[in-house]
Amino acid sequence: MRAILVDDEPDGIRTLKKLLELHCPEVEIVATCSNAVMAEQKLGELKPDLVFLDVQMPGKSGLEMLAGLTEMNFKVIFVTAHNEYVLQALRFSAVDYLMKPVDEDRLIEAVMRAKERVRQEKDPEQTETLLHNINKVGSPMEMRLCLPTLKGFSVVKLEEIVYCEAQRSYTIFRLVDNKTIIISKPLFDYDRLLADTIFFRIHKSYLINLLHVKEYIRGEGGTVIMSNGMEIEVSRRKKELFLTKVKEHFKY
Repeated sequence: MRAILVDDEPDGIRTLKKLLELHCPEVEIVATCSNAVMAEQKLGELKPDLVFLDVQMPGKSGLEMLAGLTEMNFKVIFVTAHNEYVLQALRFSAVDYLMKPVDEDRLIEAVMRAKERVRQEKDPEQTETLLHNINKVGSPMEMRLCLPTLKGFSVVKLEEIVYCEAQRSYTIFRLVDNKTIIISKPLFDYDRLLADTIFFRIHKSYLINLLHVKEYIRGEGGTVIMSNGMEIEVSRRKKELFLTKVKEHFKY
């Protein structure tokens, strides 16, 4: 895979270059860039398969650069020291990302995933999902979630998810129209990912979309009835926080 490294920090470039040379010989580094303007030029000239891109740089950020492109015929692995809300937008699209300082095992895993995607057909929907989410960082409910499946991935709107259910190390997504998607990741991962949206973990086994709550029945913890008819118990220790969040969002 032909790759470009983009980072405004020379040490970051040197470290990543060395790690790739040591652990990822299948990656050929064709250019290094210290800013987005230089990166845009090299992207047009060299047509790489893969770009390692710093999220925050002086002037134009990595995200702004991507949003300004008319096409993206390459895979992106983000390299960032900033684990902030914008990073959730990247996760929503299942884009590979590495936190600084870069861990060599995580780097190898990310390159392997990128290599597999390069082998497969180009997936414009994946790119569109990323760019859509970058532009919707301030509107979480308009964002999309990219769910990895055995066959590839499914892109769903958050509003289509009724609730998520834990089953051991798996998460079952219950969608509108009685659709179901099973993901081999624990519910905890999606609880963190959806923390700043209208989803709420009412029970250790359930993460619900408040927009799909039809009714709440009082009790020790209480019970919610979802739009698909499912009755879900509210954990006693989550009751007050649940009611507070409902009041915040629905102003009653």
